[in-house]
Amino acid sequence: MSIVITGAASGIGRAVAQLGALGGRYGEMLLVDINSQGLDETAALVSKAGVNAKVLALDLAKPDSAFAAIDLAHREFGRIDSVISNAGILRSASLKDLDVETFDLMFDINTRPTWLLGKAAHGHLSASGGSIVATASISGEQPTPNLANYSASKAALIMLVKQMALEWGPDGIRCNCVSPGPTFTGLTAKAFNDANDPTHAENRRRREAALPLRKIGTPEEVASLILFLAGAEASQITGVNVNVDGGQTLALMPATGGGSGHAK
Repeated sequence: MSIVITGAASGIGRAVAQLGALGGRYGEMLLVDINSQGLDETAALVSKAGVNAKVLALDLAKPDSAFAAIDLAHREFGRIDSVISNAGILRSASLKDLDVETFDLMFDINTRPTWLLGKAAHGHLSASGGSIVATASISGEQPTPNLANYSASKAALIMLVKQMALEWGPDGIRCNCVSPGPTFTGLTAKAFNDANDPTHAENRRRREAALPLRKIGTPEEVASLILFLAGAEASQITGVNVNVDGGQTLALMPATGGGSGHAK
């Protein structure tokens, strides 16, 4: 089984590669990221598990990059069973302060590559009965302060994947999304990852207190769901977006006092 993973240099992408290597689930991997050093590190980790790992350092904001990745994977492995579109970026800005260049960049990386990867891989995935899984965000369904552009790009991604599932289902291709909530990744490195930083620690305490499960997620927890959706166990699942958020999206009413003041 072969798999293409973007954003594979760290975080969720690296976790997908490592978990996908366990038990020989995927014996062949193309690892894609703009960070060549991180790619080499991920490749070394999965190679120890016997995976035939190839790396490709490129910028997915360039439209031709997706086609280059799929072409290389097919030339190296002869088939493609799964495409994991995980690469993403985050830029903090309000709509009032957002500039056009940043707006376009967010969609160029967070949204468009999933379509282009799927388009390039369509024939190969149809032949293998394969799947596409994209990493979105709960911000794609919940407007988020100072993340206007990020939220919009992830909302578009969720609908894009549903559209792909509808159009490509008859061709035997399944397309799904996962939407992480607060998770320890590179995108949260400046927010709450450093337990020795008092500001991070307080931010982490506050975020965890608002989650029903009272804990921030790990890349491995998200990766487990990605691999489930990519695999044969999910053969009748397509067009879904699954939250991996510790229950954060359940907490709106409690956070705003909903339910208080009513007779029991």
